[in-house]
Amino acid sequence: MKGKIIMDFKSLGISENTINILGKSGITAPTPIQKESIQLIKEGKDVIAEAQTGTGKTLAFLLPIFENISLDIDDIQVLILSPTRELAIQITEEAIKLKESKDVNILAAYGGKDIGSQIKKLKGNIHMIIATPGRLLDHLNRKTIDLSKLKTFVLDEADQMLLMGFKNEVEAILKETSNKKQTLCFSATMNSQVKKLAYRYTKNPVIVSIQKEEITLNNIKQEVVETTDRKKLDALCKVLDEDNPFMAIIFCRTKRRVDNLEEALAIRGYNCQKLHSDIAQSKRERIMKSFRNLDIQYLIATDVASRGLDISGVSHIYNYDLPETSEDYIHRIGRTGRAGEEGYTCAFIDPKNERMLSEIETAIESKISRRIIEL
Repeated sequence: MKGKIIMDFKSLGISENTINILGKSGITAPTPIQKESIQLIKEGKDVIAEAQTGTGKTLAFLLPIFENISLDIDDIQVLILSPTRELAIQITEEAIKLKESKDVNILAAYGGKDIGSQIKKLKGNIHMIIATPGRLLDHLNRKTIDLSKLKTFVLDEADQMLLMGFKNEVEAILKETSNKKQTLCFSATMNSQVKKLAYRYTKNPVIVSIQKEEITLNNIKQEVVETTDRKKLDALCKVLDEDNPFMAIIFCRTKRRVDNLEEALAIRGYNCQKLHSDIAQSKRERIMKSFRNLDIQYLIATDVASRGLDISGVSHIYNYDLPETSEDYIHRIGRTGRAGEEGYTCAFIDPKNERMLSEIETAIESKISRRIIEL
């Protein structure tokens, strides 16, 4: 079996050293998006790819880019643009792991990090920059970054980029790059605005689309607990005690509800931390690192904070509050059951959530079974 698996990445043109490094992280077979796009990217083609977070899309572009970078050229060859700092950090962490097989010089340029130290690093030889739009423009305006020799430009989470209002920044950045570059555009959804942006900046792009159904729902057992707002906390604690999950995310509707739930669970002795946009950047980074290192069992988060978080190994998702839309529900539960693992998700509903629940059941085309707990 092992030989065949190695053949897979090997047949996509990934070097033996890199394959070994992937193996250390438990990655042995390419995901659908990787199978579809690695070779195209390696061949230098422009690609527009539709794929959710959690499909392995970060490696889908990082692996071929690493193969293509020339270490003997001292210019910035690759720019990866991400809408959020969290996502930029994650891409950087993935890239640093690959450095073991090829010593690519990487600069992470996002807000919340000291620009002085970034400028100092830029005086050296940088091959790849992973950045958020604001900070990158800052560097371009200071003339600390030269993108004229750029070989590959990656626009990650293009839909979020537009949603967050970065269209003008992206266009200003692209003006600083050469027309000869390869452009890769990754997005979880492909609406008309995303398509317009993607087609405008790519040349004869190849379209790759990985449907979300096959990634998300097949491996996820879904349940709901019927409760009341007053008994919800007790119901959650009972479920957490019964499940004792390996690594779980608990979703709440608002920052205030995240704050309140974290306080209540901490008092009851649960090992948890909260994540929302009011928490300082440096602290969010520390929390994410602790969660990935399994020092924290429960991450309590809002939808906004969770967008683009690529955390592997989440075994359980708890919807303490149902989200606003069925799409958000699918997005939330898609954080578990990844890469062929079994996932579990449980939502806590009171009578006023019935309508939302039936919308979700329509969207996923199945009834969600009830979990009975005794309080």
